[in-house]
Amino acid sequence: MACSTTTSASSLLSLNPKSSLFSSKKPNSTLSIPNSLPKPFSLPSLSFSRPSQTSRRNSFLVKATGELPLVGNAAPDFEAEAVFDQEFIKVKLSEYIGKKYVILFFYPLDFTFVCPTEITAFSDRHAEFEAINTEIIGVSVDSVFSHLAWVQTDRKSGGLGDLNYPLVSDVTKSISKSYGVLIPDQGIALRGLFIIDKEGVIQHSTINNLGIGRSVDETKRTLQALQYVQENPDEVCPAGWKPGEKSMKPDPKLSKDYFAAV
Repeated sequence: MACSTTTSASSLLSLNPKSSLFSSKKPNSTLSIPNSLPKPFSLPSLSFSRPSQTSRRNSFLVKATGELPLVGNAAPDFEAEAVFDQEFIKVKLSEYIGKKYVILFFYPLDFTFVCPTEITAFSDRHAEFEAINTEIIGVSVDSVFSHLAWVQTDRKSGGLGDLNYPLVSDVTKSISKSYGVLIPDQGIALRGLFIIDKEGVIQHSTINNLGIGRSVDETKRTLQALQYVQENPDEVCPAGWKPGEKSMKPDPKLSKDYFAAV
């Protein structure tokens, strides 16, 4: 499953935030993660309004109502310290509203096994997401000092090397809790990933258990489908849809054009 890491005993110093939008020393102690699965948690009930016949074709993005940040709800805002370009900066989610889409992903701990494969995979393809107006932000419960040490560790030694996006420190665990991914009895986050649109609304989420890595390809494909639907509100994307492929009209009669062509 996953994991061991370092936490810093030092208190955070006064740090100067970096003005732009954001890109070893091994730890001395090791924290072992139990092999037990996290206890299941219950979700609040959702209330969905049934669209009228006239509005159905114009809005296929469900608005959810609930306490947890499920798809359709506004993404909980946060401001936290992060590491980027081997410097300490401040990251505030709401600064992206009206400007960019955001891929926000959580991982359990620094200096672990599955985690660096995901983090570096997203970094290596950061330019692809930047080209479609999207920023990537990684989050774990580790300190900025642990993040910095991991970034300064070579990849061949299990480190990250320089990254093209920031790693946020959630030492208070408040961000992980607000996104519903915190495992309370272990004090770490599940592998949650959220796609947040330019209006600050969560449009997609996945949550994997600790030992299961995520796919950059599928994340990008889902993001592109979301962007297409938002740009073409009278269309929807069928299973596995990719840019350039045929979309579908959400109408009993018009949808037959799609089914007849496949």
